[in-house]
Amino acid sequence: MNLTLGNKIVLVGNGAVGSSYAYALLNQGLCDDLVIVDLDEEKVKGDVMDLNHGIAYAPTPMNIRYGSYKDCKDAALVVICAGAAQKPGETRLDLVNKNVKIFKSIVESIMDSGFNGIFLVATNPVDILSYVTWKFSGLPKERVIGSGTILDSARFRYLVGKEFDTAPISVHGYIIGEHGDSQFPVWSSANIAGTPVAERLSEERKEEIAVEVRDAAYEIIKAKGATYYGIAMGLIRITKAILRNEHVVLPVGALVEGEYGHQDVFIGVPSVITRYGVKKIVELSLTEDEKEKLTKSVQTLKEIQNSAI
Repeated sequence: MNLTLGNKIVLVGNGAVGSSYAYALLNQGLCDDLVIVDLDEEKVKGDVMDLNHGIAYAPTPMNIRYGSYKDCKDAALVVICAGAAQKPGETRLDLVNKNVKIFKSIVESIMDSGFNGIFLVATNPVDILSYVTWKFSGLPKERVIGSGTILDSARFRYLVGKEFDTAPISVHGYIIGEHGDSQFPVWSSANIAGTPVAERLSEERKEEIAVEVRDAAYEIIKAKGATYYGIAMGLIRITKAILRNEHVVLPVGALVEGEYGHQDVFIGVPSVITRYGVKKIVELSLTEDEKEKLTKSVQTLKEIQNSAI
């Protein structure tokens, strides 16, 4: 079957992340048609009205409306932000049993519409739920993309940039693995304009930065209840890469099938993103310590995955 082209987006889930994504989408003018689906119909209608009142100042015209899963039939992209939210003191993996059940219903309803585009999954635990979406949808692996470590890598680039008084856009480095506690920075390839940064930092400072990245979500949730602006911007970056066929490398949740020596798990790894989804996974040259950390991260996810599905 041919992929559905165009740039229509259906957003499933209008909570803090979903509504932040919709607002960022309007501001960047990435699509012509946005349909929002959520059980809370009144809130969606209010958000749709509010967003539409900003169109006069948006970069491009945009049709924004409330809809249903039937609207997914001709969508190029379905972005899933629906599900139970992470509570203070709760890890992303604690959410798995609640959200797998929710996702089964959502994905089956979307596929029943005749949807033939690309899924972009943001709900936590995102690696597990990306795998669930792939399994329940029956779509080719390249057309299911998780947000993966897109946000964690942005946090890493921000902190390294702050350390060296350099803009994050000029910091090249990745957090890979689980979007969660077993993630880790690939210090061996992190650089600013080609200059390695690891050798300019003490082991203690590198560990402090890694912990700050890993625990950022817990700090934000403790302070304001949820994280949503950063991940919304990450989702927008992936959306732009898909719709504009950028062939750019982003750290997303992709299915590994032999890459890095692992199989049958969605995990955050640098991947080339095109209009057809994940074109290929980029295999970084990892140190032995980094390989061990990735193996641990994969094992952490597989244990949950095997018990949940």
